[in-house]
Amino acid sequence: MISTLGRYKIIGEIGQGAMGVVYKAVDPIIDRTVAIKTINLNLSRQELEEYEARFQQEIKAAGRLNHPNIVTIYDVGKTDQVAYMAMEFLEGKELKDMIATGELPSPGEVVDIIAQVADGLWFAHQQDIVHRDVKPSNIMVMKGGVAKITDFGIARLPNSAVKTMTGLILGSPRYMSPEQVIGKSIDSRSDIFSLGVVLYEALTGVAPFDGDNVNAIMYATVNTTPPPLSAHNRSMPPMLDLIVAKAMAKLLEDRYQTIKELGDDLREVRRQMDHSRPAAAIKAATSPVPRSAEKFAVDTSTLPMEGAKPQEGDESKALSLAKTFDSFDATLRLAAMTDQTSEFKEYISETQKMRAYRGKIEPGSPLGRQMAATATAEPPAKAAPKPAPVKPKPVAPPTVKFPNPSFGSGEESTADPRVTNMIAVGAILVLTVAALALVVMLFLK
Repeated sequence: MISTLGRYKIIGEIGQGAMGVVYKAVDPIIDRTVAIKTINLNLSRQELEEYEARFQQEIKAAGRLNHPNIVTIYDVGKTDQVAYMAMEFLEGKELKDMIATGELPSPGEVVDIIAQVADGLWFAHQQDIVHRDVKPSNIMVMKGGVAKITDFGIARLPNSAVKTMTGLILGSPRYMSPEQVIGKSIDSRSDIFSLGVVLYEALTGVAPFDGDNVNAIMYATVNTTPPPLSAHNRSMPPMLDLIVAKAMAKLLEDRYQTIKELGDDLREVRRQMDHSRPAAAIKAATSPVPRSAEKFAVDTSTLPMEGAKPQEGDESKALSLAKTFDSFDATLRLAAMTDQTSEFKEYISETQKMRAYRGKIEPGSPLGRQMAATATAEPPAKAAPKPAPVKPKPVAPPTVKFPNPSFGSGEESTADPRVTNMIAVGAILVLTVAALALVVMLFLK
């Protein structure tokens, strides 16, 4: 291993790529740790020209991209053996390693990561740069959950110096878009498809398009539709099914038209996952709710939860029964079932009195005199005002003989018939309450 590279002091080797080795190094001038990506110049002329052109293209692409979610390029240089590029040293894990080891982040964390990648790609697309190789190994997840995009080595610049033959495919087969697989010209929507594939795999641990060889993978990418996310995990928010399906649409016109739309939808789903609040319009939901379904919508906010107990200070109160309910029997049953008998005691008593009264109206009673006066009164003249009602003279209650235990047998006592009726009503009321209690006990059993 080399000890220095330009002014940089090599500390160790991070990994190896197709073009060369990646080192961890220190810039002694400002005491900053950097990652140095190299390209081996000990290649054939054709390979050297191709790789060096891609290396220079990555430098140009990354040098124009100053964004928090894109790795920062500090410096470039060249020796006799290698060309190198000093970049931001990232302490974290590649998303590829997290998926391979089964250490999948939670769905919410995955959504956060992919939304950040979408932000970085949106910035690149605004600079007319298409990454063309979005995959888990090019996404670094740092401590704190910050995601960074790396490796713009095959990015397409507006005036790209890298010329490829017709049909030559650049990229990783599992994450390429259908138009990229069949060799068509691509635009920023190709990165949207690739990021949708990464999202699917990061959420499920399974690649949506796979096969025994490259040809099988490419065929699946162009011709098959993977099962929805919810088929792998039922707890997945349903809206993620729509987002992934739209991101991986085969036809360009069915896909998200900008990666910013994808990022916005992911953040809206994340907000729903965090707060469970009513959602704003999500662009993936292209079909509105049918009107026929709206009238069957149920407002569950007033439904009591099973086993829930009222909390202190809770403003919500149980709805009471209406005393004007059209069925006395139904009101009686509901009052007993909902433990509101005390609230309806007066109503029940009055109704039962009215139902239980079967007595005869005495001619000498006030009610009898009033009815007799009404029947014999001549109808007043039309022009004459109505005469004032004549109050009947009070009539002394009749004398009723009945045994009185307090004064001896056969003693006469004066009593109002209404008292007698009230006694009868009271007895009926007691019997009714006893019957009601029996019904309640039977119902509870």
